[in-house]
Amino acid sequence: MTLGALAWKDGRAVGRDEVHYRARGFGPDAQPLVMLIVNISALGLMARCDAGYAVGDRLRITLPVVGVVVAEIRWSLGGRIGCQLDRPIALSDYYDVLAVMAR
Repeated sequence: MTLGALAWKDGRAVGRDEVHYRARGFGPDAQPLVMLIVNISALGLMARCDAGYAVGDRLRITLPVVGVVVAEIRWSLGGRIGCQLDRPIALSDYYDVLAVMAR
């Protein structure tokens, strides 16, 4: 079965796991940022963030276990941003990331 054959309500090929995790990082202007990650997958995340970043901006986000990841903002709406990671998180690491975020 190919990813294109999967049917998801929101059009994603990979589901997201609900979390509630405060993360730190840096915006495209190299200014520090704090965000609340609301859901995550090995390919991306959705977060609440007060900074006014635009679609296409790139962020550096520090995650547990894997360290700094680079993500591109794919959408922004009302203080929420959806990001696609430049590199997927390896599944072996992803479950460890989830375990830390769930604490």
